[in-house]
Parts: sequence; C-alpha cells; structure tokens
Amino acid sequence: MDERVAFVVITGLSGAGKSYAIKCFEDMGYFCVDNLPTTLIPTFADLTARSTQAVRRVALGVDVREGEYLSHLLDALGELRTRGHRVEVLFMEASDEALVRRYSETRRRHPLARDGSVLDGIRAERKALSHMREVADRVLDTSALTVHQLKDRLVELYGGTTVRPGLAPALVSFGFKYGTPYDADLVFDVRFLPNPHFVEALRPLDGRDPRLRVFVLERAEAQELLRHLTDFLKFLLPLYEREGKAYLTVAVGCTGGRHRSVVFVEELRGVLEGLGYTPTVVHRDLERE
Repeated sequence: MDERVAFVVITGLSGAGKSYAIKCFEDMGYFCVDNLPTTLIPTFADLTARSTQAVRRVALGVDVREGEYLSHLLDALGELRTRGHRVEVLFMEASDEALVRRYSETRRRHPLARDGSVLDGIRAERKALSHMREVADRVLDTSALTVHQLKDRLVELYGGTTVRPGLAPALVSFGFKYGTPYDADLVFDVRFLPNPHFVEALRPLDGRDPRLRVFVLERAEAQELLRHLTDFLKFLLPLYEREGKAYLTVAVGCTGGRHRSVVFVEELRGVLEGLGYTPTVVHRDLERE
C-alpha cells in the first residue's frame, strides 16, 4: 500500500480567509485539521498514512496563535518531505485596508492587537509571518475576493475531481445591530414585523421555540413574505445551480438576531429541504445578550 499523503498547509494573516479555506478543502474531500500543534504534525502524518480509511489528502491550518510552535513548522514540513509525502504551503494574505475592514465588520479582536489597534496587530502579525511568506509554495491575496470567488480559486487550484457536486445553500440568521454577514449573497430584512423583544413572556425565548414561531407567523404579512421567499428561492436556486454555483448564502436579519430572523431561517430550512437541498443553518447572534 502506498502510504504517501499530500499535505496542504494553510497559513497566513488572520482575517485573510484561512478558516473559510479550511471549509472549502473539507468540501473538496480533504481531511482537515485546524491549529494542530506543529510539533505533532509528523506523528499525525504517521497515523494518517497508516489509517485504514485511505486518507490521502490532508489540509492543515496553522496561524499566529501557534506562538512558539510556529518556529518548528519548517522542521516538521521538512520531515514530511523526507518521508516521501508531498507538501505544499499556501500562504493567505490581504491588504491592511481589507483586513481592517473585515475586523470592523465582524467586530472580532485581532489575536495580536493586545491593547493596540487592529492595524497594530495586523502589522505585528505580518512581520511575525514574513519568513513563512517567503518559503510558501503559493501566496494567495484575498483582498479583492468575495468568499465565493475564493472558493472558486481554491477549487481551481486544489479541487481535482473530488469536488462535492450540486449547490450547497447556507441559511444565516443575524442581528443588524451586530453587522450584516459579509459573505451573504442574499439579505432579507424582517424588522418590519412586530418585535417579540417587547413582549415580556416571549423575550427570553428564541425563534426555535414554538410559542415564538406562532407569534411571528400568525400575522398575514409574515405569511405573505414567507410565500414570496419560497417562490423566489424555488425560482432562483435551480438557475444558480445550472450556472455551476456551488455555494449560496441566504441571510435573514432582525434587530438582535434572536427572534424574527431565527423563525424565518427555520422556516426556510424546511422549504429548501423540501426542494431536495441540505442547507447549512447558522444562527449567528443567537447567544448574544
């Protein structure tokens, strides 16, 4: 049995799209591990090569959070090559402007910002990873790419013949007060419906609760909107699929992302399943205060 494995090591700047890239590699049939300590990579490679499941393509995510372990990465990759494995380092980066904008939209804290600004963290990380960029086999700048364009680029470079077929829709509920999801293809606003937040008995509940669902959907305008969205998606999804689009993210927003948007995403889940799709469902802001 051939025990050689093809490894793609994904590293680069925080906010450049590494987490999304890992998901894309998983969809392409790679065995994916994010933030595996670099000192464990050779041991992991041995286990993978001996696996009875015939794992032959692996994607590993490595970023600045590895700290001191990052210095051992080159040694680990050299050992993999010595053992006959094929190794490629993919370095993902973006402009300072693009990274600052992404952190502003998501309101996440940069891992190296500490008490400074996001820009300070970006510059510190760029300096810390400069050597990894120099030795990377491929550098991918995502500054001007949407997530879907990034996916297309990764499929083109690494997809081979194992890309998962068909359209993979995602449904996301969110709160406008926390920002619109930057990767959404379609965004719908349901804030025109009465807000359960102002009903004391309903406020602690979320949109998955049957009582809250009844409150939101008993209104004629809610039912009409649901019919329009159903007809719209029935019309649109087959056209996207015909054109070869593999991902479609539909986002529904209300004020806080706990009540009305969650109800509609759960209803649309049933609609898409009835059409033969298996949607990914994310309630982005459900656990926020």
